[in-house]
Amino acid sequence: MFSMNKFWERTFHFLAYATQGSSYLVPKAYAIMHRMHHAFSDTEKDPHSPHFFKDVFGMMTHTAKIFSGLVNNTLQVAPNFLGNYPTWNWLDKFGSSWTSRLLWGAGYIVFYVFFATSWWMFLLLPIHFLMGPIHGAAVNWCGHKYGYQNFKNGDHSRNTLPFDLLLMGELFQNNHHKHPNSPNFASRSWEFDPMYPVLRVLHHTRIIQLRRA
Repeated sequence: MFSMNKFWERTFHFLAYATQGSSYLVPKAYAIMHRMHHAFSDTEKDPHSPHFFKDVFGMMTHTAKIFSGLVNNTLQVAPNFLGNYPTWNWLDKFGSSWTSRLLWGAGYIVFYVFFATSWWMFLLLPIHFLMGPIHGAAVNWCGHKYGYQNFKNGDHSRNTLPFDLLLMGELFQNNHHKHPNSPNFASRSWEFDPMYPVLRVLHHTRIIQLRRA
């Protein structure tokens, strides 16, 4: 969808770690898994199709095993899925370690101890601990089960409005599977991808370079 120079790549790589915290997802492993998802969408080889599991927890467990194999280089994948993704060895190794995850988790708890105004707020902590996997589960479960289709892609991908707006365009899955390299996930005149204007601003400020259509 876009490219960026090494400085901005490193900046956003670090920000990914800083914002995902305890649920940091190594970009290399995520990129490979996402490519596999598009290549094998809603087949038995899809890393996270909801159509082979009775519930979202089964899908998340299966996805986690594949992701762990990609992070630890124990899962063999086809060469066409490799390359052209950001790598930062020490950050990825530390960010995916239990040391890092537990430190972030402890930090979240300390924050709540000082700033929570009611006991029920502590029930939100598991969401903070697992924000990355929860987001991925919501996108892949809902985006391949509920909603409407603009295109026949040979899979079960769907566009899930209005919840799509809450996930910054990520639930325009049917549109995305039809045009995987488009930075704008909206395809119809009445659809709106909230992330696309952000990408346009980043492009005009030369932080990223959008692909030409």
